[in-house]
Amino acid sequence: MQKHLLALTIVLAGGFAGSAFAADGMSKDAYKAAKDKIETQAKADKKACETMKDNAQDVCEAEAKAKEKIAKAELDAQNKPGARADEKLRMTKAEGEYEVAKEKCEDQKGAAVETCKKDARVAYDKARNEAQAKGKSDTRAAGANKS
Repeated sequence: MQKHLLALTIVLAGGFAGSAFAADGMSKDAYKAAKDKIETQAKADKKACETMKDNAQDVCEAEAKAKEKIAKAELDAQNKPGARADEKLRMTKAEGEYEVAKEKCEDQKGAAVETCKKDARVAYDKARNEAQAKGKSDTRAAGANKS
């Protein structure tokens, strides 16, 4: 019984120590490797779009670009965690969704294109405002925790 308790204590202590080191961010080598992986994936995604035609290609390229930006923002948030990084990530996601939505609107005809783009802009503005509001509340909460 005592051996199991000791083993459990060691495992838990190691887990807490590991999470404390993770809060400091990533090593430069790990960050560079992850960034290189994101860029390689982005190139592959963009290359896959080359076989498409017309607006389908534009939508594919917008999705690939948004995916790359979001992945880089997620990486930055992992590397330097905090309220500012979280807000940047939320903003990047909102911008990516907006760019893709605008491209998808091009498949519409006539007045529907403008209506679609206006709807996309409204959704973007809402997401952006929510991201900023959440960022402000996270910043206030972090400031309150320091007191």
